Amino acid sequence: MNKIGIALIGLLVLLTSCRKEENTQLMTGNWLAKIEVSESQKLPFEFTLSQNEDGGYEMKVFNAEEIVTIDEFTFNGDSIHIRMPIFEGHISGTYTSNQITGEFIEESKERKVPFNATHGTSERFKVKKDAAVNISGVWETYFNVNTEDEYPAKGIFMQSGNKVKGTFRTKTGDYRYLDGVVTGDSMKLSAFDGSHVFLFLAHVTDSTLNGKFYSGKHAVQEFMGARNEAFKLPDSNELTFLREGYDKFNFTFPNSEGKLIDLENPIFKDKAVLVQIMGTWCTNCLDETRFYVDFIKNNPELDLQMVGLAFEYAKTEEKAFEGIKRLKEREEVPYPILLAQYGTSNKQKANEKLPMLNHILSYPTTIYIDKAGEVRKIHTGFNGPATGEKFVEFKEEFNKTIKALTSEGIESES
Repeated sequence: MNKIGIALIGLLVLLTSCRKEENTQLMTGNWLAKIEVSESQKLPFEFTLSQNEDGGYEMKVFNAEEIVTIDEFTFNGDSIHIRMPIFEGHISGTYTSNQITGEFIEESKERKVPFNATHGTSERFKVKKDAAVNISGVWETYFNVNTEDEYPAKGIFMQSGNKVKGTFRTKTGDYRYLDGVVTGDSMKLSAFDGSHVFLFLAHVTDSTLNGKFYSGKHAVQEFMGARNEAFKLPDSNELTFLREGYDKFNFTFPNSEGKLIDLENPIFKDKAVLVQIMGTWCTNCLDETRFYVDFIKNNPELDLQMVGLAFEYAKTEEKAFEGIKRLKEREEVPYPILLAQYGTSNKQKANEKLPMLNHILSYPTTIYIDKAGEVRKIHTGFNGPATGEKFVEFKEEFNKTIKALTSEGIESES
């Protein structure tokens, strides 16, 4: 064969291989993902894949009523990288048209968990038996039972047949939208929201829960619960307060331009102020931020100024501000978010930055300050949309409090 013939064959092989690589696409439709949380347990969640007119992919992850939209995909040969919205976490691995295999990675937290997804099925948990019990209702629950770290929670569930949805509320927030089943006498609930990897497994009777809570591969907690419709958690408005000897709250932290901002800044003058202690890695903080953004948008006439104080896991100041910028842009946050701390979200270190507080028990925590600069309320945690009636109750209380603070005159506070 002459040189021209050999060259033509080589070119044909090259074009064929390129065409094959270009045509390797992920199948659209239903997928089932599993994240390994222990040697014997995997957390399942459902998602769908679709493509837009430009060929880009959109993943929709489902947790009960929650839909998490993920649209940042990059490919290199058979490698795939999927970046989570808002949060720093990402899925990295390899893929075929109907399979993705890799890891879910959160670099700042130094966490990695094995990840696998398969096209064509959307059954979150296999139901092998009819439910032996209906767990709908309120459950008084304790996590880390029989240890010095034991803490209370309020389980709130709704069950129809084998299907279950609900959440666990704690005194500092909630475990967001949990989705799963009761099969026989076993309860199985899971959630993946782009940051948290939650799996709850329990043996259930008409009146008791006994199980394990897996948070990724880094934490396992035993829990137990009992039916108690009257159970209440501590009042979230009484957990955090100003230390004795302090009559004001203040801070001094930089914005993205490096300018130090405190409560003497002109943007706070003659306004009621909400100070949101938060982190861009925190899903309860994201729920709260979305609520605040919506409130501000719908109430532009109020004399209200918000400011976020971000406590970040990111290892560098640059990475921390990147996370803040990403949150502000993706959620259209209109208020400034200052960098209070990076490299850790340790609450003890956070307390050193804000010594006037008895403690920072939770991210988020919101401080309500009137026009005269007096702290009127400190709300610990956030009960988001997954908590149902509690979220409705919070919204009503919030509206009433803000309307009162913003309508007061400065003279009346002096």
